[in-house]
Amino acid sequence: MKILVGADKGGFHLKEAVLAHLRESGVEYEDVGTVALDACKDFTSIAAGVGERISAGTAERAVLICGTGMGMAIAANKFKGVRAAVVESQYAAGYARKINDANVLCLGGFIVGPGMGCEIVDTFLGTGFVEGFPQWRTDFLTGQKKRLEELERTQFR
Repeated sequence: MKILVGADKGGFHLKEAVLAHLRESGVEYEDVGTVALDACKDFTSIAAGVGERISAGTAERAVLICGTGMGMAIAANKFKGVRAAVVESQYAAGYARKINDANVLCLGGFIVGPGMGCEIVDTFLGTGFVEGFPQWRTDFLTGQKKRLEELERTQFR
């Protein structure tokens, strides 16, 4: 699985730390920008490019980083099939995956330091949907995911 990783100016330094960590860990990724502080793209452009690829099924997961993570999440969630979550802890990263099957992790470069950011990314990438839950909870969460998909079908035309 190739991971898309993108950031605006506010997330650039954290993105660079995350990319170094992914490289060291042997995780395949694609840097979708911003690639230099003097050539920054805005958060909506980065998130829209990622959202289009997730929605089209040409990418499975992404990490987006801006100042707070919120702008990236708002923009990415405009695309059908994108489930972007703003996360500030490993616990939240695990539950974003386990409960919501989030496919885009949004981090805040002004909020999360490089060490914690890399740990959050590891948790996000290493956790599966409904992982470790009893069958009744797995059935419930799978049903909720289907309800959300139905809402998308009716709301995204």
